[in-house]
Amino acid sequence: MGENRLRGPIPLKLFNSSTVRLIALTENDLSGELPSTIGAFLPNLEELYLEGNEFTGTILTSISNASRLRMLHLGMNHFSELSFIISLSNCKHLRRLWIGKNPLNGFLPKSIGNLSSSLQSFHAGSCEIKSEIPSSIGNLSNLVELFFENNSLTGLIPTTIKWFLKLQRIDLSDNQILGAIPSEFCNLLNLGELRLGQNMFSGMVPSCLGNVTTLRYVYLNSNNLSSMIPKSFWSLRYILEIDMSGNYLTGSLPAEIGNFKALVYLNLSNNQYLGRIPSTIGALQDLQELSLERNKLQGLIPDSMKNMLQLRHLDLSFNNLEGEIPNSLQVLPDLQYFNVSYNRLRGPIPHGGPFANFTNLSFLSNEALCGAPWLQPCASTFEHESRTKRIVMIVLLTSGSVILALVISIFLMRLKLRKKTLAPNQNLLPMATFERASFHELRQITNGFSESNLLGSGSFGSVYKGIRENGMVWAIKALVLEYMPNGSLEKWLHVNHHVLSIRQRLGIMIDVACGLEYLHYGYSMPIVHCDLKPSNILLDEDMVGHICDFGIAKLLGDGESVVQTKTLATFGYIAPEYGLEGLISTSSDVYSFGIILMETFTKRKPKDEMFTEELNLRHKTVQRKIKCISSILQLSLSCTTDAPEERINMKEVLGALQKIKLQFIKDITP
Repeated sequence: MGENRLRGPIPLKLFNSSTVRLIALTENDLSGELPSTIGAFLPNLEELYLEGNEFTGTILTSISNASRLRMLHLGMNHFSELSFIISLSNCKHLRRLWIGKNPLNGFLPKSIGNLSSSLQSFHAGSCEIKSEIPSSIGNLSNLVELFFENNSLTGLIPTTIKWFLKLQRIDLSDNQILGAIPSEFCNLLNLGELRLGQNMFSGMVPSCLGNVTTLRYVYLNSNNLSSMIPKSFWSLRYILEIDMSGNYLTGSLPAEIGNFKALVYLNLSNNQYLGRIPSTIGALQDLQELSLERNKLQGLIPDSMKNMLQLRHLDLSFNNLEGEIPNSLQVLPDLQYFNVSYNRLRGPIPHGGPFANFTNLSFLSNEALCGAPWLQPCASTFEHESRTKRIVMIVLLTSGSVILALVISIFLMRLKLRKKTLAPNQNLLPMATFERASFHELRQITNGFSESNLLGSGSFGSVYKGIRENGMVWAIKALVLEYMPNGSLEKWLHVNHHVLSIRQRLGIMIDVACGLEYLHYGYSMPIVHCDLKPSNILLDEDMVGHICDFGIAKLLGDGESVVQTKTLATFGYIAPEYGLEGLISTSSDVYSFGIILMETFTKRKPKDEMFTEELNLRHKTVQRKIKCISSILQLSLSCTTDAPEERINMKEVLGALQKIKLQFIKDITP
């Protein structure tokens, strides 16, 4: 009687038949509690399917009186309490137990290993389970499927999983499980699906996973995994989907990546990969989605990608890729999403095939792309003209409709010179007391920002060498800031008739986090903004947030993590160590970001009149019980601890915000 729109409680007579072997009432609108005598008068019941209804109350232990049960499906209801599961040890023939998507809100009992040794499929995802996984679970040695996703499981995965020799699918994603990924998984030679994403795993990817040739789906995303993916892993020729995004994986992408002939999904984004994209990647001719964004990849975009004819999604943004976008990519017939923003690309943008549908959002902040309607034309004097046009100084014109630019002049004296001027026994942090210079002088000492003075360039600008008359060598960074028609975040937060949705606020703060992450980690010497506040965050026509006003920004030299300055920023946004001692570091920016994060979601300034001296914005936020933004405010507290060494860094902030946004979108999507 499934999928018949049945309503109301179940008639008691239905559970009072000694001959019934199967009851199926799935996908209806049945409600109320299950009868207290359930199971007592069903001695021959073998299969009970009640999932997808509106049942409430507890699952009574009397259900175990139906001792011949083989299939028990109670998922997608509103049942509470998990204690009934102990009584199911009486059901010695139980092969399938599905209780997922119920607010059971309990602990896995240590006696869970007493369930039927015949159990093959155990689904308990999204049940609000709060406990470690008991080691006795290894007694369920005939398990083929184990799904405990989206709970609050903690602790380590027990080593007793090595007895799951028949296991084919396991999903422990979206929990709080710690420690290393157990090498015992390598003993499960029938394993085809391994989902451990969105946990707190650390350490390396076990090298022995390459021996599990049955693997088809591997999801280890959003953990704290580090080091390189073991070489043996690249030998899994029949794997279909890999997601290791959001970790701290390093090294280069090996040529062996071309071994994944059957691969359809590959996500290695938000890691720390270096080097070039190997040309062998073109051998992945069945690949539909490739995400390599937010790494440190260099070199050219391989022309061999033209062979990936099934490709629909290609994201290479936020890397250090150079050269031109291969014209050959125009032949990719199914390419629907393409993003190479925030690289060092130059030259003409392809215009044929799928490129006719891509907007400027696919090509933001590159070195010298041209040819598209929103960019300069590609001229024969391209090299010289584009260089001249890019030398724009970052100045925020307070009374004009156009923001031209202004150069952040961050002056770096040679290390030898600094050593000579410091007393040998001096034990102080370096004092950042630099001189100022006019734009005319900067242009003069860099020979008009000529190619011969160029030290390096990136997606946010270029660095030039300049020698003053006294012989002092300066490194001068020139950045570009476009006109921002939507004004500042300050206006949208505190001026009447301006309203931002939660989704817009999330997006803006992710944009700002991306910018700060780039300043802190995008160059060999980190840049500290020093004066982050809502009025220094400008919004473009698409409401994308951009950081501006680098007037007091500081460059951390080789080996420096903290410098000292006499220049103070805006009160209320500066970190305690900055305001009290003049000490600045990347953690100072993190503190300011945390304050802005609170302000963006509370619309209260750091020193609003509603806050007393003892109750500033940081402490007031702790008491606010706004469910939809509680995770945002918790993140802001992690940014604003008094001790800088206890603050998280911008990579961690960005990762957390992206998770929050994904969860928010998931929650509001019908």
